[in-house]
Amino acid sequence: QVQVVESGGGWVQPGGSLRLSCAASGRTFGNYAMGWFRQAPGKEREFVAAISWSGDSTYYADSVKGRFTISRDNAKNTVALQMNSLKFEDTAVYYCASRDRMLVAARPSEYAHWGQGTQVTVSS
Repeated sequence: QVQVVESGGGWVQPGGSLRLSCAASGRTFGNYAMGWFRQAPGKEREFVAAISWSGDSTYYADSVKGRFTISRDNAKNTVALQMNSLKFEDTAVYYCASRDRMLVAARPSEYAHWGQGTQVTVSS
């Protein structure tokens, strides 16, 4: 059984930074692509970033490009999302997800295993 657990959410002022972490277990972590999504109140879940099985390929939503960085450590079975220059509109529940394939993807339906989410609030 694959388990995905996020951590690192919290409150931050605009312009600040947060680092989210995600741990996955239950299978060989390094064989599968990972992604981050977010969902704000009243909105649909949206793609944030994804990373391929090896870490060589990454993909970002336009709204976070240049501000967020996704990375992974296959030895530790973890993936991270470094979020800089945070804006009010980044406020959402952030979800980590694992594909059953090696390459990146941007649609939620392409991810099979999801964490419970961690709240990120950007507020002054």
